[in-house]
Amino acid sequence: MSKLLPTTLVGSYPQPEWLIDRQKLAGRFPPRVRAKELWRVSEEWLEQAQDDATLLAIRAQEKAGLDIVTDGEMRRESYSNRFATALEGVDVDNPGTALDRMQIDEPYMQARPEKARKFGVEALNRALDGVSGTTAVHICFGYAAIIHQRPAGYSFLPEFEGSKAMQISIETAQSKLDCSVLAKLPSKTILLGVLDLSDMTVETPETIAGRIRRALPYVPAERGYSLHLRLIEPATIRCPTRPDA
Repeated sequence: MSKLLPTTLVGSYPQPEWLIDRQKLAGRFPPRVRAKELWRVSEEWLEQAQDDATLLAIRAQEKAGLDIVTDGEMRRESYSNRFATALEGVDVDNPGTALDRMQIDEPYMQARPEKARKFGVEALNRALDGVSGTTAVHICFGYAAIIHQRPAGYSFLPEFEGSKAMQISIETAQSKLDCSVLAKLPSKTILLGVLDLSDMTVETPETIAGRIRRALPYVPAERGYSLHLRLIEPATIRCPTRPDA
């Protein structure tokens, strides 16, 4: 891609009310096993309804001007259980060889840095072993609707310089992250989170551009993306104008 700062979406786009019971979803911790009771559509028609919601999410991203669109994860019940309960046909002899791009969503290294320093990067590298495409890891402070207080810095971030992940996806807006830590990841492409998910006010292009510029002294623009970070379940759908940073 020729753009200096291409934009994309990490994680889930808000699922519509007609598809999933958002009140039930917001009132519980992310499920680890299937939670079929969350869906408003009968199982007979659920796949078609999820396909329709996916098309709506893609069109919304195109309207917003994102350069790299995603499926919005319309089929998810949590950040992990869709994958964990649907995997089949895994080629254990050639893991990852057919992938063009692979991102791992890592929720625990930030929360448990002491254990992460003992074996976190080793475990991540093992998960990425044999993957020939572009690899990324996303690390954040948790759901904004559940965890309201953000520290000014990650407890586990520079350590990813020793990982096989080519790209590091982080959030910076709600925490007002001290971006100087990014200088400790000199070999990595940085996916920069620039939306504050604790505030439902749509940010102006100037606000987004300012958050991008905070990172530029530590990460050359050629090495980073401007990232529209995860939109979580209790949020409302919003399509901010793409900033010209």
